[in-house]
Amino acid sequence: MTPNPKPPICDSFPKDAERATGLESLVMQAFAPGSGLSQTIAQFKPRSGQTEMAVAIARTIDQGGALVVEAGTGVGKTYAYLVPALLSGTRILLSTATKALQDQLFGRDLPQLVRALGLPLRCAVLKGRASYLCMHRLEMARHDGAQQASGEAQALARVEQWAHATRSGDLAELDGIEDRSALMTQITSTRENCLGAQCPKLSGCHVNQARREAMDADVLVINHHLFFADLGLRETATGQLLPKVQTLVFDEAHQLNDTGVQFLGRQLTTAQLIDFANDLLATGLQKARGLVDWHGLATGIERAARDLRMVVGQAAVATRLRWHDEAPERVGAQEWRAALEDLDHACVQAQEQTSRVAEVDPDLERMRERAGALCSLTESFLKPCPAGVVRWLDVNTQLRLVESPLDIAQALRDAMGSASADTGYQRAWVFTSATLGDEPLLRWFTEPCGLSDATTLRVESPFNYQRQAALYLPAGFADPADAAHSAQVAALVAQAASRLGGRTLVLTTTLRALNSISDALALEFSGSERIHVLTQGQGSKRVLMERFRSAGAVDGPGYILVASATFWQGIDIPGDALQLVVIDKLPFPPPNDPLAEARANRLKAAGRSAFKDYFLPEAAVALRQGAGRLIRRESDRGALVLCDGRVSTRGYGRRLLAALPAMRVVADAGEWDALIDDLTRASTKGSPPS
Repeated sequence: MTPNPKPPICDSFPKDAERATGLESLVMQAFAPGSGLSQTIAQFKPRSGQTEMAVAIARTIDQGGALVVEAGTGVGKTYAYLVPALLSGTRILLSTATKALQDQLFGRDLPQLVRALGLPLRCAVLKGRASYLCMHRLEMARHDGAQQASGEAQALARVEQWAHATRSGDLAELDGIEDRSALMTQITSTRENCLGAQCPKLSGCHVNQARREAMDADVLVINHHLFFADLGLRETATGQLLPKVQTLVFDEAHQLNDTGVQFLGRQLTTAQLIDFANDLLATGLQKARGLVDWHGLATGIERAARDLRMVVGQAAVATRLRWHDEAPERVGAQEWRAALEDLDHACVQAQEQTSRVAEVDPDLERMRERAGALCSLTESFLKPCPAGVVRWLDVNTQLRLVESPLDIAQALRDAMGSASADTGYQRAWVFTSATLGDEPLLRWFTEPCGLSDATTLRVESPFNYQRQAALYLPAGFADPADAAHSAQVAALVAQAASRLGGRTLVLTTTLRALNSISDALALEFSGSERIHVLTQGQGSKRVLMERFRSAGAVDGPGYILVASATFWQGIDIPGDALQLVVIDKLPFPPPNDPLAEARANRLKAAGRSAFKDYFLPEAAVALRQGAGRLIRRESDRGALVLCDGRVSTRGYGRRLLAALPAMRVVADAGEWDALIDDLTRASTKGSPPS
């Protein structure tokens, strides 16, 4: 990332309709007291920050260009971007971070606003193909005896019953079957195994139906993964997934860079290889039994994948290994290359043998194409790493070979720069999230996304954090690297949560700390009917969140949830269910992570400070995201605890504290005790203060 001229910052916006452009005037009227929105949407009320953001977006739609908006929690950013977009008369693409947010936009927010504004707009939602039922794969699963053996027969019967009733085929409609269920891979298609025009169930294909509706829609809701998938197809001139639009809005934009880096790179996993081997065997025996040694081919690929995993060994589980030379670090170069060559040979054999029978059935042709794609991947990972990208090995039960760009700057600049060409991306680009940086220019977001020339706007949260929340910085904790630190965190949590009746979210920066803290808390509350300890990994994220939110009810236990990774962002727990958020230590990126290391080295090569310009902003943004879980509504009250003394003793601590909402700071144990007493009195589950 090289220094860029300062981007423009939004100036003050028109205060009355006479000074505004046509669209700006319409937007201000829509958000005014007594407007159609306030009369038809019960929970709507005018907010100055929301109107300011909406007017800025209206101006961008009118004038073109890119706008980056950080809208604090409670601003109402969803309506702030939907209203000007819907009133603009342009064709709109809305991209979110998750399928759950897509469902919320398409199922709730858009219908409400379209009715309230009286607009005759066609709205559609489009997800990745893994979100839709594949009728051909369902029929294959029905005839696969393995379903009976694996205990999926009952779930499969439910899917078949639902398949007769569903119009969309969107698996989000189907309750009770987890995304991680083995059945899901059996009843959905992938780009590799989809038969396309040769599919016998083509006329009833839910993916094609969703894409047709997307192409005809005035407003299309997608996710970031799908945007980058479409971008890749357009770059290779092999087609497109999305229609031509004039206004693009990216919500939860703070996840855009990570999603793009993941999608624009190359990945090869041993799980992917074993899935292919299983599909190869099942398809071959079903479509061309006796024509090829299907058992031999599948066994060869599976054995080669397992041998590759064995070369790495067990010492490096749950880590990322740098891969600068012929082999990843701490892995023997000769053994690694030999195992990778064996894998490549097994994939070549599969490609050659499926080519012999590919004309027999469309499924066999797809197996040939999948084998060819795997050959391309194995061959690319046998070659030296290209310049400008980083390569690493993710080690867990499975292996993941990864090669990715350092950011999405060039890809996004290319897409925006080609707006004048017939690419479909034109005029207005809006990027928004509650957290996009820790300084006015929002460089944490704009630099890796290639948006250094974009207009930026920060809209503060309307919440009164001084009244609603407090920050406690406990003294006397061990250094975060000390083994005693997690025990001290667990002791603080146990004492406070026992008085609050649970209502506590513990966010850790490492899996080691997560396990240590959750084990200590589980022991402390073993046998308790009043407080239960939930731990990330003990069930799906959705199930954990449903249980945790249930603590808002009068009856039933309270909960302590110990979590890491994805729980730092994107979860909404308003009301009494959450009153205490505890962060174990400052969330700096691990310095030995290959991607973080490559980004730091690029900054050093440009004469910049890796700590100041990368590690510190990353920690500040992550800290804001974690703290943002606490106060979600104007009526919420709670406390944030940061158990890392460095925030008080190191010079950079002031910058990190400044990144947090303006809570009152509690540094005294007596004040902390009084604060918990105060929260306990407000709780319906807390025990009386001692």
